[in-house]
This record gives sequence, structure tokens and C-alpha cells, in this order.
Amino acid sequence: MHLLVKNNFLHTKTKVFRCSIGKNGLTRNKTEGDLCTPIGEFKFERIFYREDKIKEINFLLRSDVISKNDGWCDDPNSKFYNQHIKFPFNESAEQLYRSDDLYDLICVINYNTNPILHGKGSAIFLHIAKPHFESTEGCVAISKEDLITLVQQIDAHSTITISN
Repeated sequence: MHLLVKNNFLHTKTKVFRCSIGKNGLTRNKTEGDLCTPIGEFKFERIFYREDKIKEINFLLRSDVISKNDGWCDDPNSKFYNQHIKFPFNESAEQLYRSDDLYDLICVINYNTNPILHGKGSAIFLHIAKPHFESTEGCVAISKEDLITLVQQIDAHSTITISN
């Protein structure tokens, strides 16, 4: 499956979904905290989901249940930068177990993962959009229903192209 993000829409071969991107738009030169979504073509690493909020899905990609101590390191000075971590954690990290439902289902986009360049951006996900599709901090977000549909088709060969 190939996904294309362009003009606040996520396109597949057969459907178009409304989406939101980073508050400051798209960039080819992403840096940590710039609130931009990186431009490029990426694969998906794995899927995280809240077992208490997402009914059983047959994922085609490696999937892990989000627990209360799961996080993602966003500290450019950490040796764990842009990687899944477990709390307690002494450096800066995003909580994956959230009360606002945005991370009930997360597809990890392989941005800045191999190699990891410190300060070039972290925690770039395809996740659930806010109610009125408000901007993200750099991720791509779509409705929960649409994401549930898509994750059942995303596999190790799937790509996402983010384009302006």
C-alpha cells in the first residue's frame, strides 16, 4: 500500500482521507520542536495501540500494546533519541499512553530512524486527529475510523510520501 499526504489529504489508491499535519507546515529540513512535518518517502516501522480502546485488529505489521509506562524519547541529547522507551525515564520523552485518545492507535513513520541524527526530529507518527483536525506537532493525523481502516492494510512494504 502506498499513501500520499498532500494538501491536508491522505490519498490511497482508492480513497482520500482528510488529515492534519504540523502546525508550521512541511519541511525538507526538519529539526526537533519545529512543529513541521518532514517531506519525503518513508516506510512504517510498527504499530502501537491501546488494547482497552481499539478492538482486536489483524495487523499486517509488527504491533505492540501501549502500556502506561510507554514513551518515545524526544531529547536530542539522549542516546535513546527517537526511540521507544519505558518510564520512569530521566530524559525528555513523550507519553504514549494518553487521555486524549490521539495515540490510541499509532503507526511509527520511519523518519530519522536509520541512522538516527540527533536534533533532526523525533516521534513522527500517523495517529488519530484531534476533533476538528487541528494541526499536529509534526505528525500526520486522520480520523480514528479512517486509521482503523488503513492499519489493516499497512505492511512492511507500505510507504507514505509526504509532499508539498
